[in-house]
Amino acid sequence: MTGVSTRLQLNPSKTELIWFGSRVSLRKIAANDVSLRVGNDVVTPVDAVCDLGVILDSELTMQRHVNKVVSASFFHNRRLKQIRRLLGPEATATLISAFVLSRLDYCNAVFAGLPIVTIAPLQREQNAASRLMLRLAPHDHMTAALCHLRRLPVHYRITYKLCLLMHLIHIH
Repeated sequence: MTGVSTRLQLNPSKTELIWFGSRVSLRKIAANDVSLRVGNDVVTPVDAVCDLGVILDSELTMQRHVNKVVSASFFHNRRLKQIRRLLGPEATATLISAFVLSRLDYCNAVFAGLPIVTIAPLQREQNAASRLMLRLAPHDHMTAALCHLRRLPVHYRITYKLCLLMHLIHIH
């Protein structure tokens, strides 16, 4: 095996390059050649990348990731609504936690500092899941329902997750 390299090699079909910045700075970069040459391969920039299931867009608005999370959560919510009458309250709560709420909580620390309008769809999905769990009508008020279920609103869940992570870092 002489002459064969066993080192890491670039796979251009799986390698992505993204530039992060404001819309103005990204326009300035786009005016230049922003591709990256590695050996004989050229990697061109993309608008969004996915890392550990989190979609990062070039302006870090997180809108694509929010849309993906809400879409998947609503899909599962609709499916659970179809079989809810066959399930007991405990089974319904367990399945909603597993399929819907876990998606809302996964890596939600990346939503810290985002405008309320960006995370509002996540709150709507949490409300829909709570309505399904409690068998509430679409226009029932959710504050009392969230209190009954002992659920924080999404923006507080994000803050809680960050505080918990900082606490865990501090005590270790």
